[in-house]
Amino acid sequence: MARRNRHTDHALSEIIDRGRGKCHLCHKQLSYSNHGRRGRKGAWHVDHSKPLANGGTNHGNNLRTACIACNEEKATVTSRTAREWYGRRKAPLSHERYQREKTGNTIGGGAIGATIGGAIGGPPGALIGGLVGLAIGSSVDPDA
Repeated sequence: MARRNRHTDHALSEIIDRGRGKCHLCHKQLSYSNHGRRGRKGAWHVDHSKPLANGGTNHGNNLRTACIACNEEKATVTSRTAREWYGRRKAPLSHERYQREKTGNTIGGGAIGATIGGAIGGPPGALIGGLVGLAIGSSVDPDA
């Protein structure tokens, strides 16, 4: 079956970058070069978050990456419903937003750890608590 590409390379790049190259439903890693190439590792389609059949549009904000299996299984249900099948509540974050959230988690974890550690063990406890909090905060996945 021939590859039908209705989107420009620039549009495809923006769509895949919006979710850091992951399926917006199951969060599987996708391959930019395998757009529309069934059977290839990381093969994907452009999915309409709100299906065209349900009044969705081709506007960029409605276009997401989805692995071919998820896109076909989703059919005309909403993205919210399809994500629930995988225990997900939201699409993967963009690179910028992911990094911002990751930094916030790290700083917040350090601050909480330092506060608790300081309350329990004074200045040495604040230092140890802060370091532990930083480690815990940085291990939290913002997409989870």
